[in-house]
Amino acid sequence: MTTTPKKPAQTKGKPIKAKSEMYTLRLYIAGQTPRSVAALANLKQICAEHLAGRYTLQVIDLLENPQLARGDQILAIPTLVRKLPLPMRRIIGDLSNTERVLVGLDLRSKT
Repeated sequence: MTTTPKKPAQTKGKPIKAKSEMYTLRLYIAGQTPRSVAALANLKQICAEHLAGRYTLQVIDLLENPQLARGDQILAIPTLVRKLPLPMRRIIGDLSNTERVLVGLDLRSKT
């Protein structure tokens, strides 16, 4: 008896991300400004709820290392960059809109 491989589950024509896929995230901030502190707190909460055990997070303070902004073409802060999985994505702001962040990270499809 032969079996055919199953196609990945789809939602509105778009494959659902595998539950074991690892995310590599970078959060660019500028010191301890209210927006930077809020962005970090919001991101930690989102990661704990939606990416538990499946992410690495690097926080880059551009006041300490301004040269690092060039590599990811950072023009505004705070900015979250999803390096992996590809394609790379950027989300600008304090990350308080959870739905927008989940769509930006490709954890939830646009409806």
